[in-house]
Amino acid sequence: MSRKQLVNGRADTALDAEDRGLAYGDGLFETVAVSRGRLCLWDYHMDRLLDGARRLGLPEPPLATLREEARFLTEKVERGVLKVVYTRGSSEGRGYLPPARPIPTRILTLHNTPAIPPERWQGVDVRLCRTRISTQPRLAGIKHLNRLEQVMARSEWRDAAIAEGLMLDADGLIVEGTATNLFGIRNRVLMTPPLTHSGVAGVMRRWVLEYAETLGLRVEQRGFYPGEVSEMDELFLTNSLIGLWPVRSVAGTQIPVGPVSQRYLQAIADHGLTPLVEEPAMRGGAGR
Repeated sequence: MSRKQLVNGRADTALDAEDRGLAYGDGLFETVAVSRGRLCLWDYHMDRLLDGARRLGLPEPPLATLREEARFLTEKVERGVLKVVYTRGSSEGRGYLPPARPIPTRILTLHNTPAIPPERWQGVDVRLCRTRISTQPRLAGIKHLNRLEQVMARSEWRDAAIAEGLMLDADGLIVEGTATNLFGIRNRVLMTPPLTHSGVAGVMRRWVLEYAETLGLRVEQRGFYPGEVSEMDELFLTNSLIGLWPVRSVAGTQIPVGPVSQRYLQAIADHGLTPLVEEPAMRGGAGR
């Protein structure tokens, strides 16, 4: 598809060069999977956008308008990716001080789904990033526009065999991947870092946590060190586009691809949470 976009509801509007989203990363974004014209996990995305706006002191996003614009862009789209950006708008002058009465900017862009090798849903190899993720509880969990730490971490490798890199905090605890959340399974307990001081609370992460009871799993949000991954029965990564990737190795340490990740993958497919998780990609993988 040719990329389609709307800026404040119009296709022919250019973005103001003084917009604070460009100048300071003063805003939020959501990355929404589109499947057969349906906006996957839309309500979860809007919940996080609302939370981020409140915490940044932005005017409340116009959810009905955003949904209308999103539907306009994605009508009859079989599969795609919709990015929603919401910034504080332009400044009244130079400097960091936010305007007293901001007029936010809405940017919606539609993209093709990424080309990802189907074998990644059978198991991926990941590395540990040298770039550490900083601690800032006021920003933890929300998806703000400041992503330089992730850019620096992702620039550490170009080996296509490595699907993702895990980022640690200053204490050496794993927080998340550069674009994913991490889960571990041990003795029927679903573990994931708590994201109270850093990291992004992904919408697929939320769904996985909520679905745990259906699979008979107990949930524990706690940090763990790289040395603990060898003690896990399973590891997997999630985000709103990939759904879930089982992890088969971390920095060379082998991890089993087990039944819990497979049951989650089947549930993601059954619920139609992303067009990238479909039956053909889930057949014949290791650990079935």
